Amino acid sequence: MNKELEHQFVKELENNQNIVHKVCSLYTNNRDAHNDLFQEITIQLWKAYPKFRGDSKFSTWMYRVALNTAITLYRKSKKRVRTQDYDAVIFKIKADEYDDTQEQQLKLMYNAIRQLGDIEKALVFLYLEDKNYTEIAETLGISEVNARVKMNRVKNKLRTILNP
Repeated sequence: MNKELEHQFVKELENNQNIVHKVCSLYTNNRDAHNDLFQEITIQLWKAYPKFRGDSKFSTWMYRVALNTAITLYRKSKKRVRTQDYDAVIFKIKADEYDDTQEQQLKLMYNAIRQLGDIEKALVFLYLEDKNYTEIAETLGISEVNARVKMNRVKNKLRTILNP
């Protein structure tokens, strides 16, 4: 890889590394696993970067590679990788004012999301990241119609989990 391409990659990775950290947080539950997954995603991004044609935004491409890498490792793992515990991220989602009702609802939602399959988690993650269905479809490599159908099914599944 030439120096200019290498420089572009490093710059894009630095500007968008929060995407990788968010994906790592979704699929891991401790700092070591997070760091290992971050490193693996970075390696996969580096390997794939020469093939990045710019047909989509770099961040969309990065979501796709990161999620595919996490899902592949998640599926290959002989033991089930637990997602991050709610208590470990509570500090990131607390509002300025203490609202126990909201905190309890978030806890229930996180517990419900943990019960979803790996692709379903990725779909919810992108939806919660305010990605539109076109971006979700592109990131997951499915059609926009399929993304909408899957999201409706996931919403119904979450409703069933939250309101048995």
